Amino acid sequence: MISKTLAGFALAFSLAAPAFPGTATYAVGALQVEQRGTSGPAVILVPGLASGPWVWADTAQRLEQDHVVYLLTLPGFDGRAAVAGTTLDTLASDLRQLIETKKIARPVLVGHSLGGTLSLKFASEHSALIAGVVAVDGLPVFPGTENQTGDRSKLADGVRAQFGGQTREQFVAGQHGYMKQIGSIDPAIADRLAEQSARSDIGATADFAAQVFALDLRPKLKGIAVPVVEISPFNAPDFAAMGVDENGKTAYYRLLLAGVPQLDVVSISPARHFVMFDQPAKFATALDAALARLLKP
Repeated sequence: MISKTLAGFALAFSLAAPAFPGTATYAVGALQVEQRGTSGPAVILVPGLASGPWVWADTAQRLEQDHVVYLLTLPGFDGRAAVAGTTLDTLASDLRQLIETKKIARPVLVGHSLGGTLSLKFASEHSALIAGVVAVDGLPVFPGTENQTGDRSKLADGVRAQFGGQTREQFVAGQHGYMKQIGSIDPAIADRLAEQSARSDIGATADFAAQVFALDLRPKLKGIAVPVVEISPFNAPDFAAMGVDENGKTAYYRLLLAGVPQLDVVSISPARHFVMFDQPAKFATALDAALARLLKP
């Protein structure tokens, strides 16, 4: 039953904002990169489905004082054109190219939602290139589908058909409902997020959502040789009918991430999927603590 509340978590849409001033912007493969800061340990910020670097606006502003920050935008999101043939595998390759060509010394990957899933995937394949992962409500398998065995393509096809067939009006209306139920505990924030979600390409959003449903990284988690910190938002009213408390939600996330050798799950409440908007101070504290741990000499 917990999956009924968690089922929307990967479908994340956020508030658009102007590009950061004074940013070096360039492309690496299908990734758009905005680089901020001049010295210190490196942090790569990866937004979620249909999101852009603005989801990290406060985070980047804080971190750039003593970190080099790389903010990514995926193709098809936040006004960018979609790139045919882009997959989580090709994005992982582009991320590796970014780290190697820019000579980024063992960055921490901080990913929200889809970005967290991509970060976990990258860590399972290229742990030697990074210092660790902070996954913000991003998981190795879509919640509620963890008992699906064998071919997951039917799950993916259903999602692609559902979202890919929407008109722009249906897409926007759907995001208003989603954001008020899953995205934020603040109705004003939820409305602002929903109103801006149409910046992303519907087809790209549908395709990436389908890829998330098709994915199950759990067999690869044991290959992650760096620490992983999972930030888990919790809003008690959303789980009350199921009899799930904050400890129960945390335990569920630990179960989904059970293969990770060095794992910490940090709960933040009250908050929904966009925890950095709902609880900015608590989120900043949790992220700073995670970075201090992952980047210690």
